[in-house]
Amino acid sequence: MKSLFSLAILVSFLSPMAASAEMLTRQLSIGARGTDVTSLQSFLATNPDIYPQGKVTGYFGFLTKAAVSNFQKENGLAADGIAGRNSIPVINAQMANGMMGATAAPVVSNVYVSPSRNSATINWNTDQSSKGVVYYSTTPFVLTDNINSVDVYGGTYAMNDNMMRTSQSMNLVGLQAGTMYYYFVYVTSSTGVVSMSWPTTFQTTN
Repeated sequence: MKSLFSLAILVSFLSPMAASAEMLTRQLSIGARGTDVTSLQSFLATNPDIYPQGKVTGYFGFLTKAAVSNFQKENGLAADGIAGRNSIPVINAQMANGMMGATAAPVVSNVYVSPSRNSATINWNTDQSSKGVVYYSTTPFVLTDNINSVDVYGGTYAMNDNMMRTSQSMNLVGLQAGTMYYYFVYVTSSTGVVSMSWPTTFQTTN
């Protein structure tokens, strides 16, 4: 089953940046993904003049590039929209000092899948209370960064009970036996900040 989901991402600016925010150690540009991208976006999102969309997805798209460019202009750097060797020290210094008071995105960890013939249980943790959705598909996902959403092409989703927790479990049912599935976890904190794991796979048993 293939369908398109537009995920509206709401970001608030109420909480201070967590002291454990990941510092940048590599160049980030269009197409990059990971927890360091999440940290960068969380930092940039606290200034609506720099990053008005405020999306924290862990994916470096064109909106993040524009936000990095705005940050570079604000700090007298060459505005190429790439978090590279000239920008990273400035970004890291400001993140470490909490100069922009960033809202921390939930960090998804300890993702574990227990598959069976026609179902799979997915468990994960977050470092703050969050609710989650699991997207899954027999074909790879395509993520597109838009102004007010991330579009997810290919797949379906399962929601939990909307309770805010740091430990979550979700059971996917009606799966095909002996089949490889792509999946990722999409979580939202109590203050509306979004984070997501990156698509990986599991296989049901025969």
